[in-house]
Amino acid sequence: MRINDDLNQPMIVEGARLEWVGSPAAGVDRKMLYREGDEVARATSLVRYAPASAFPAHVHAGGEEILVLEGTFQDEHGDYPAGSYFRNPPGTSHSPAASEGCTIFVRLWQFRESDRVQVVRQPGEGERVRPREGAALARILFDDGAEQVRLEAWQPDTAVTVPNERGLEILVLSGMLTVDHQSLPAHSWCRLPAGQCFIARCGSEGAEIWIKDAPLQHSDVLRLPA
Repeated sequence: MRINDDLNQPMIVEGARLEWVGSPAAGVDRKMLYREGDEVARATSLVRYAPASAFPAHVHAGGEEILVLEGTFQDEHGDYPAGSYFRNPPGTSHSPAASEGCTIFVRLWQFRESDRVQVVRQPGEGERVRPREGAALARILFDDGAEQVRLEAWQPDTAVTVPNERGLEILVLSGMLTVDHQSLPAHSWCRLPAGQCFIARCGSEGAEIWIKDAPLQHSDVLRLPA
C-alpha cells in the first residue's frame, strides 16, 4: 500500500475529511495520512481508540512517535492525557489501550538507527523558547540535532512563516489556518520538502500547531522488513 508517498511533493491532507478505517484490533480505527507498506509500514496516521479498546502487546521494531490529541491514551507504563508526546525508540514494547477512548497522531518506522532515546512529555512539559513572529508560545518537545519537534501557539488573525531548510511536517491541533487559499481546520496535516517555507494565516481564534523540522526521510532511516 502506498499513500502520499512522494516525498518530493508538498502535501496537505484535511484529516477531518478522511474516513476511519478499521485496524486489526477491534475498536481501533485509523486515518492514513502517509503510508509505505501494508500492516507493517512506514506510516503517519490519526488513530482512534473507542472506549475500553486495546491493542495487543507489541514491540516497536521501527520506533513509534505519538502525540495525544483527544482523551487519554494508556499503557502499562502510565496514562497520557491530551497534549502528551512520547517517542518509543526501536526495540521498545507496550500494550496500548484507552479505557475512555482517545485519538492520537502516530508516526511509525521513521526513526534513525542511532535514535534510541525514549522521551515522554506530559502536557505543558518541554523547553520554552522564544516564539517566532506571530506566535505567542513555543515549546521544544524533542531536539537531537537531526530533528526538532515543537508545539506552538499562533496568535489570531496573524500571518506566520516557518522557514524550511531540512523538511517540515505540520499538524494543526486546534483553530484554523489558511494556506494558499485553503482552509485547514484541526487535524489537518501538511508536509513540505526542504526549501519550501510554510506560510499560513491564523483564523480569529488562533491555532495550536505541532511542527517537526527534519528531513522527510532520514538517510539512515530504519529499513522495513522484507
